[in-house]
Amino acid sequence: MKKLIPFLLLLFVLSCRKNNNKINREDYDKAYSFLKTSQKDSAFKYFNKAKDEFINQEKLSYAGSCLVNMAIIQNDYGDYYGSQETGLSAIKYLNEKEDSYELSSNYNSLGIAFQNLKEYKKASKFYSLAAKFSQDPVDSLTHLNNKAVAFSYSKKFDSANILFNRILHYPNLKKHPFLYSKVYDNQAYFKFVQNKNYNAEEELLNGLKIRDSIKDNDGLNASFSHLTDYFENRDVAKALFYAKKMFQTASFNKSPDDKLEALQKIIQLEKPENIKATFRQYQNLKDSIDTARNKSKNQFAFERYDSEKLKRQNAEKEVELLYKNIGIGALILALVGGFFWFKRRKKRLQQEKEIEVKNTQLKMSKKVHDVVANGIYQVMTKIENQEDFDRDKALDELEFVYEKSRDISYDKTAEEKEFSKVISELIASFTNDTVKTFTAGNSPGIWEPISSTVKEEIYQMLRELMVNMKKHSQASHVAVKFEKINNRVEIQYKDNGVGISGDLVYKNGLRNTASRIEAINGTITFDTKIEKGLKVNLSFPAS
Repeated sequence: MKKLIPFLLLLFVLSCRKNNNKINREDYDKAYSFLKTSQKDSAFKYFNKAKDEFINQEKLSYAGSCLVNMAIIQNDYGDYYGSQETGLSAIKYLNEKEDSYELSSNYNSLGIAFQNLKEYKKASKFYSLAAKFSQDPVDSLTHLNNKAVAFSYSKKFDSANILFNRILHYPNLKKHPFLYSKVYDNQAYFKFVQNKNYNAEEELLNGLKIRDSIKDNDGLNASFSHLTDYFENRDVAKALFYAKKMFQTASFNKSPDDKLEALQKIIQLEKPENIKATFRQYQNLKDSIDTARNKSKNQFAFERYDSEKLKRQNAEKEVELLYKNIGIGALILALVGGFFWFKRRKKRLQQEKEIEVKNTQLKMSKKVHDVVANGIYQVMTKIENQEDFDRDKALDELEFVYEKSRDISYDKTAEEKEFSKVISELIASFTNDTVKTFTAGNSPGIWEPISSTVKEEIYQMLRELMVNMKKHSQASHVAVKFEKINNRVEIQYKDNGVGISGDLVYKNGLRNTASRIEAINGTITFDTKIEKGLKVNLSFPAS
């Protein structure tokens, strides 16, 4: 039977599952090839196909990577809503520890999408997440720069400036001129946006100079745009010069969005007689961009729809296959389930016996501590504190402890005398020349409805407190007050010793006290913030 079960299980697994050992990356690699040659429409198509294949292979990180790349492509084509949807769906496939790079890229892409839709609060949130998951300090600072830009667009200029300064003070940032010039230029530009009288010319020109020296063409476009805005109401000729430089650079970069922005700036700055040709060029470019983007958006939507349709068809086929195998599957599961249930039940019964033995040992250990250790310590305290405590009386006390310890083996409970007297004698036994003890409210009536089990726990708790006082507090006065309020017994212990800091309470022999009070559904509060000494409040139900 034991040999038959693994064989049947293996047969069932082989008939129902695909071989997941080998990763099929063909479409994934094709997508990257198209991406490298800027054929982003085709890249999107193959990333979408690869994503479905990876989900079927249960290679979820690869599926998440595909979705991240798809979201970035949609962003590049201005499909910001589609990019949001794709990027958000990627998160569930990515592991925070293993896929930090993909998560960082995805959150940055989501930040860009929300920023382009003027939802700056959400954009800054995703830029923060991008920085958090980035494993490279320079990438992290780049994401924080994007967050500062989002702050600036939402007119949170002070927050943006703090973040810009934080980035600029990063050690050796100038060794990364692409990032340094970006942050330096952005800070100067947004200072000008905040205050139109701010003289940002020197800073903007310095940023331009750095970008020109490192051939950062994308950065040059940003610098030309910022300089155009800065000179627009100061020197129209300079503003027009930089707008035309921006158009030239955008044309070189093959960046239609930047070309469109540059033409728009030129139209605003050019003389009326020269506007007509520029406006026609602007309109033609805008129509071309809108047509291309709408086409791409439709293609992206179609690809996603076609993918979902194919998944539904595959799911139907898998359901048919499942029904064919469900008979043998049910049989195998029943056999395997019965086998493991029997083993688990046998193991559970064995564990229950072991736990029962351990609980018995723990209970006996606790009784030994309560009766023998604390009893002997109490006798020692009486001998130490009371000069007239004679030898015979000491022997009687020790014999009493011996009798109680012997009763432990028979699980006996000694006959109780009046409990209020027991408590009073306990507290009084700690009185000596240097320590005075006082009790208040310890009347027999308080203890009448209290069970013997609860009384035993209270006795042990008070003894723990008194022993702790004797060992650690250096107190000269100890007072214990008893009250019955709203069907609860309230006990207040207070001494004038050195006190105990809150984090040391459970390191000073009081660990058992806390566990005991929980066992009788009570509460304990250590007040270590009084001017001097220690105050402990015990509270538990009177019935």
